[in-house]
Amino acid sequence: MDDVLKIKLTRTNQIVEYPKKILIEAIAKEHQKFYPSRIVASIFNNDIRELSKTLERDGELDFIDLTSEDGVRIYQRGLMFIAYVASKEIFPNKKMRVRYSLGKGVYCEFEGWEPSESDLASLKEKMLELVKMDVPFLKEELYKFDALELFAKHNMKDKIELLKYRTKSTINVYWFGSNFNYYYGHMVPSTSYIDLFDVVKIDHGFVLVHPDITSPNELPTYIPQVKMAKAYGDRARWGKIVGMETAGDLNRIVSEGRSRELIMMCELLHEKEISKIADDITSKGTVKLVLCAGPSSSGKTTFSKRLSLQLKVNGFEPYPISLDDYFVERDRTPLGPDGKPDFESIEALDLELFSRNMNDIFNGKSVELPKFNFKTGKREYKGDIIKPSDKTILVVEGIHGLNPLMTKNFDPALVYKIYVSALTQTSLDEDNRIPTTDVRIIRRMIRDYNFRGHSALMTLQMWPSVRMGEEKNIFPYQEAADVMFNSALPYELAVLKNFAMPLLLQVDNSTPEYSQARRLIRFLDYFLSIIDFDVIPSTSIIREFIGSSYFHY
Repeated sequence: MDDVLKIKLTRTNQIVEYPKKILIEAIAKEHQKFYPSRIVASIFNNDIRELSKTLERDGELDFIDLTSEDGVRIYQRGLMFIAYVASKEIFPNKKMRVRYSLGKGVYCEFEGWEPSESDLASLKEKMLELVKMDVPFLKEELYKFDALELFAKHNMKDKIELLKYRTKSTINVYWFGSNFNYYYGHMVPSTSYIDLFDVVKIDHGFVLVHPDITSPNELPTYIPQVKMAKAYGDRARWGKIVGMETAGDLNRIVSEGRSRELIMMCELLHEKEISKIADDITSKGTVKLVLCAGPSSSGKTTFSKRLSLQLKVNGFEPYPISLDDYFVERDRTPLGPDGKPDFESIEALDLELFSRNMNDIFNGKSVELPKFNFKTGKREYKGDIIKPSDKTILVVEGIHGLNPLMTKNFDPALVYKIYVSALTQTSLDEDNRIPTTDVRIIRRMIRDYNFRGHSALMTLQMWPSVRMGEEKNIFPYQEAADVMFNSALPYELAVLKNFAMPLLLQVDNSTPEYSQARRLIRFLDYFLSIIDFDVIPSTSIIREFIGSSYFHY
């Protein structure tokens, strides 16, 4: 029958008949019991669909809950829309801006105004009121120039700057009663889905705290991240000074032919920051061990090499060491919950050998360092002997560098810890942040293809386990760093687009990763391309991913 659909449900492996044009939300409510946390969207034939959509044809249906990054992003988007509307209603003369991710939440500010604790209590109360009202989020598809006219009428200049360069002929606007806004990505059906959040005052603004993949069913305790906030804030202030706060700003600079100047400014900023870190290490007078840690594709390898050059300028003899060479032999590798070797665990490292080697070097003894053979899973020694002098400084790079277990047997005065990450402070516009994880997965995809023989599909398949490893082994220790280095380059997405797009287009709709590839393609479409590759220095962080680096990896 033409009015009956055959839908295969991924989670239960059942084929169920439903009437044509059935609301996806209705099916989600039937199958919520099969998912560990609240369903916020669906995946139909490997493409993300909002719950407010209907089904028009046969296919395979799965659901997205808060155990996935997609689910958390969708939940977060609904939360930001509620905060936007609530702030307009109770602070009509104040303009709220979404800034950046900060711990288990999103940091927001009001332009030119710092809210008090009581102001934020009123904001939260209003948000809860809107949640209880179960107001629907209604999507309207407008022709691009009709949407731009609407934004111009309401003085939403940031939206105009973002969207006027976009090639797509239509733009989706979300309505919340009489309020509207543009949001990049999918949305929950209504306000009642966003029933778990907090509003916490931080610095001059506040953090919207929400569930995440490590805490999908309860609100995580918000732990202030002072050093992370400073790293973001410093870069945000620099962006404001040079007029580079949003994707629209970047596109304007590119369209005006000023991309070469922007590249040089960004690279000089990195050089200045790395030089400052080297000077800080030098001023300590006692540091013998520098630990560089950060999540995947943060650029920590290139950073450690550039820092080593700056330390040489300051008269040191830096010696690079990779924690990967301290893996235990494969038969001793701990197993994860899935029964497979867990190479991300700190127990996969021989901490006793690392401590012994480092302390011997601190005490002036010559040490032959190990080299791990990844093909055989065995430790080898190939004559890599370090003969320390009073100028020797060890520069160690690895994901566990900030874990206190790494340094518990060392004199703290000898150790300097650095957290490296691509802390993207540039936003798409005033209400849409750019997730740092998106920048990193795009970097990694390009590097995996160029240097590891991996397709974009393979990178996308590995990414969820990489992210869970970061949540467990890296992010809990980031505030233990002496300093944070922000490896993000405000121009980089306009460069990376040229390399990533052809790779993403190879991911077809026969795989579950298709939805992620499609999302990233749509994301990169916001940016005009920069093709001035010749001006990017051979020592740039970006060269680690696109190639032609001065350094060997």
